[in-house]
Amino acid sequence: MTHKSSRREVLIAGAALALAASDVVAQSAKPLFAFGVALPLTGPAGPGGADQAQSLQWSVDAINAAGGAGGRPLKLIVVDTQAKPQVGVEAVTRLLSLEKVPLFVCAYSAVVAAVAPIANRTQTLMLVAGANSPRIASMGDYVYTTYPLADGDVTLLAKYVRTELKKDKAAVIYLNDESGVYGAKIFRDTFTEAGGTIVAAESYEPNATDYTGAILKIKSAQPQVVHLHGNAGDSPQVVQQLRQLGITVPITSYNAAYSPQLINQVGKPADGLIVASLSPGPTDNPKLGPFLERWTREKGREPNLLSANQVVSDSAYIVKALVEHLDKAGKELTGPNLRSALLEIGTFEQPLSGDVNIDDTHRVVKPVYLLEVRNGKFEPLAKFQ
Repeated sequence: MTHKSSRREVLIAGAALALAASDVVAQSAKPLFAFGVALPLTGPAGPGGADQAQSLQWSVDAINAAGGAGGRPLKLIVVDTQAKPQVGVEAVTRLLSLEKVPLFVCAYSAVVAAVAPIANRTQTLMLVAGANSPRIASMGDYVYTTYPLADGDVTLLAKYVRTELKKDKAAVIYLNDESGVYGAKIFRDTFTEAGGTIVAAESYEPNATDYTGAILKIKSAQPQVVHLHGNAGDSPQVVQQLRQLGITVPITSYNAAYSPQLINQVGKPADGLIVASLSPGPTDNPKLGPFLERWTREKGREPNLLSANQVVSDSAYIVKALVEHLDKAGKELTGPNLRSALLEIGTFEQPLSGDVNIDDTHRVVKPVYLLEVRNGKFEPLAKFQ
């Protein structure tokens, strides 16, 4: 089952991270650079967010152990959004007003949409490392994604279903939030443009736990495939209930459903699930092996939401490059200067998720990996450049 972190575990971990950061600062001549990360640490999406915060801290630790960002230590400040827009607004407001960070990392489309006005108003650079609403590209001058948006992977997924799997009729079930609404629309539009027919489209609310009504409507439409656009917290339950209510056709989804823990929760009925991943697996990136070995050694499992975890973890290397760029130029580490440095550097090393190019389109393009659950494991299905 998906590992859930208790609030006590989160607080203890946070204290340990702060202690580690203070040790690094004590050994450094340069002032530290503090940046924030706004992730769900508690609530249904908490397991994924807590794992992302842990991996990001490991990256910060590795950078500091190697001398920091040009001799300047990095410090990570973590706040809990619970993947809820209002909670996210409150958490980011406190982060910026109390800690005065000029940069923060954020995830989950609904939260990103809610806090984008704060980032723009305060001229604080926000790196989006795990949200896929296509609207993110137009959310403002201080909002930049390091993660491909849904008009990349979901478009390819819909085309694959129509042209490669030869499915004529599809249904869509989606979460009624920023990511779900726009991701589902992209799947519907792309599948229809490719000559397919959407026979049903049903939504569910963020706090829902019973999806029977929506699923029965989908079942009566007799689709040949069902696309799910939920989030990390609800996707396992939706897949489980789809199977329990007799829908046996293939289910497709995006990164939110790419988690071995989903298979553990759903079991054998997860077979036939096809997901789009935006990060390479161990066969495509040898650097991922030691990372997964560390997770198994220290936590006894792989991280929840591996693909997004890789992207969040790698954001520390973007921060490192920005700080080094500005220090070399003798410029202050402010939000406006960090934003300028982001565009001046352009291409950034990303050890786990693959290098990324960031420009003024506010979009990134990376390979898309399709995987299918077979006999309880995610197996490679196709790769698109």
